[in-house]
Amino acid sequence: MLKIAFIGAGSTIFAKNVLGDCMMTPALAEAHIALHDIDLARLKESEKMLQTLNRNNGGKATIVAYADRREALKGATYVVNAITSGAHEPWIRGDHEIPRKYGLKQTYADTLGVGGLFRGLRTVGAMFDFARDIEELCPDAWFLNYTNPMAILTGAMLRGTGVKTVGLCHSVQVCAKELLEGLGMESDDVRWKIAGINHQAWLLDITRNGVDLYPEIKRRAAARPGPHDDMVRYEIMNTFGYYVTESSMHGAEYVPYFIKNAYPELLEKYNIPTENYKGWGSSNKDYWDKVMDGLVNDSNLTHTRTHEYASYIMEAMETNIPYKIAGNVLNTGGLISNLPEEACVEVSCLVDADGITPTRFGALPQQLAALNRTNINMQLLAVEAALTGKREPIYYAALLDPHTSAELPIDTIKALVDEMFEVNASWLTAFK
Repeated sequence: MLKIAFIGAGSTIFAKNVLGDCMMTPALAEAHIALHDIDLARLKESEKMLQTLNRNNGGKATIVAYADRREALKGATYVVNAITSGAHEPWIRGDHEIPRKYGLKQTYADTLGVGGLFRGLRTVGAMFDFARDIEELCPDAWFLNYTNPMAILTGAMLRGTGVKTVGLCHSVQVCAKELLEGLGMESDDVRWKIAGINHQAWLLDITRNGVDLYPEIKRRAAARPGPHDDMVRYEIMNTFGYYVTESSMHGAEYVPYFIKNAYPELLEKYNIPTENYKGWGSSNKDYWDKVMDGLVNDSNLTHTRTHEYASYIMEAMETNIPYKIAGNVLNTGGLISNLPEEACVEVSCLVDADGITPTRFGALPQQLAALNRTNINMQLLAVEAALTGKREPIYYAALLDPHTSAELPIDTIKALVDEMFEVNASWLTAFK
C-alpha cells in the first residue's frame, strides 16, 4: 500500500498544497495519508480539512491523523517534512532581537546568519530523531525535506543518516516566470538553466526559441522605477551578471552589501525591511483565523494541483515516467565542480522509479561560485556541529557568516553566540 506520511501537518495551507496535489494525481490518489504534528489541535484541523478535500474528490484516499509519530511513519513510502522548531515567542523573535541588540539586523533569519544558524541547531535534533524512526520503520522511504535552513538540515541528513533525502524549495520553479512578468515580458515557451545552492542558486541561462533573453531583461531592469520587491536581485544581477533565484528580502542577508549599520540609507534604497518579524506573531493568528474560515470549515473545498515538487516526485517514482526537478543534494563527485564536495547544492535531478538522480552541472562562473562559498562555509560548520555535538564549530559558523562577519567584530560575535546558546538551551542539550 502506498503510504505518504506528512510530519508537521499542522501547517494547514502547505498540507493542503502538497497532499491536495497527491489527491489530484491518479497514481497517488488512493494513498494512505498519515498526518502527524505535536500541536494536536492543529493536527485535527488539518485532518478535518483534508477529509473534506478527499470527500469532494471522490473519497479515494485514506486520511488518518496520528499523535504518535512512529505510527505515522510505520511502513511509509514517502515522508514529507514541514516542521518548525520553536514558536514565535520567544525563539523566532529571539532569532531577530538578540542579534539586533548586538547590532546585527536580519530579514528572515531562517536560512543563514545567526538566526538561521540557531534555527537549524534547534531543528536538527528532531530531524535525527525522525531519521532513526525511518531507518527502523520505513527504511526504503524517501524523505522530502521542505524545512529551512534547507542546506544545513538536508546536508546533515545526507551526511549523518542512512535516509534517502532530498531538499525541496519553492523558488526555482517560479524564478524565471516571476522575473519576466515583473518586467512586463511574456514567460511562455521559455527555457532556463539554474544551479547553485538553496536560496542562492543562479539563473544561468534563459532563452526563448534559442534567443538569449538576458540583454532585454537587464535593459528593462535598469529602467524599472522603484521601490519594488526585486531591487536587491536586480543589483546582484547588474553587479555579478546573473539573477538569483530567491527573493530580495532573503538575498539581502546572504551577502555583506545591503544591510549595514554604517549605511542605513541602503535599506530604503533597496527596499529592505528588517522589522517585519515584529508582526509575525499577530499575523500568524490572523493566518490561522483565515485558515479556519477559508479552509477547515469550507464544506465545498476543492484543490488545483500546484507547482510544489512533492507530488511530481512521487508520481515519477510510482509510474516510472521521468520528471525533472531542482533538488538539494550533496555535491558528490563534483556536480558543481568548483564548490566543495561535502556541500549541499541545488541542481537539476532526474526522478523515476530508480529514485532521484542528480545531474552534473560543471563549473559555475567564478564570481557566483565565490558568493556561494561564503554561504557554504557557514553551512558546513553548522553541519559539523550537528554531526559531532561540539560547540566550537558553531562559533566558527557565526564568525564566517558573510553578513555577520561584515558587521560585527570577533568578541561581539562570540558574545552573541553565547547569549543565543542561553536562550536556546532547552533545544541544544546535545551540544557539549
